[in-house]
Amino acid sequence: MCGRYAASRGPEDLAGVFEIEKWEPEEVLAPDYNVAPTKEVYAVLDRPLKDADGPKPVRQLRKLKWGLVPSWSKTPEGGARMINARAETVHEKPSYRRAFSTRRCIIPADGYYEWVTAKDERELEVEGRKKRQRKQPYFVLPADGSVFAMAGLYEFWRDRTLPDDHPLAWWVTCSVITTEAETTPLAVPPAEGPHTLADIHPRMPLMLTPDRWDSWLDPARTDPDELRELLAPPPTGLMRAYPVSTAVSNVRNNGPELLKELEGPEEGTLF
Repeated sequence: MCGRYAASRGPEDLAGVFEIEKWEPEEVLAPDYNVAPTKEVYAVLDRPLKDADGPKPVRQLRKLKWGLVPSWSKTPEGGARMINARAETVHEKPSYRRAFSTRRCIIPADGYYEWVTAKDERELEVEGRKKRQRKQPYFVLPADGSVFAMAGLYEFWRDRTLPDDHPLAWWVTCSVITTEAETTPLAVPPAEGPHTLADIHPRMPLMLTPDRWDSWLDPARTDPDELRELLAPPPTGLMRAYPVSTAVSNVRNNGPELLKELEGPEEGTLF
């Protein structure tokens, strides 16, 4: 899954990476080292400009809310639960299939956090025991330090309780697509602890390599079978993971120190 990630790059940097043609200065976000559901996040998307003369899509960097609210939803309350969409079923789930067809985006990140789900912990959960050790968080990122381009979907939702000219009349929300975690060795295995992403957690955000960006963002591509081919996992051996402080587990903590690599898991945590 993807329940927390880090995003420190600014619009200028992202514009160069993704060939952004349009972004609004008033939508600039501060670096965020502990992005949590319902926060505003950057997303890259191809879409015609609102007042443009023609329908030609323009690559934009937009500020969206993380937690997708389907256009047909009566209220936005379920958005916080819809932060992830499974690659295996995204084409058929009512909440995601329309967005999958024409409203796909890339959510840029430095990397994502995942809390290890070890064998002992799974057994405790099965037994229903409440007392368990603290989970050890890991930071997962491209081994070469490049942008982690997470496949995403976005959607528009109209708040009918507000007038058309109200600034909050329209919500634009997004979700991260996840896939099965890699079972092959990490590019840089940690000295102690898990050596594959699947050892940390069975799911991971779907990372899009640059050769898929244009096809994924193209709103003219609507055939579900063709789009599903873009959901194939990236080549293996691109990722590394390392343990970080359990301070990241508290959403109120936010700063570059959260990305500091520890020599090994913290004492008293799983793994």
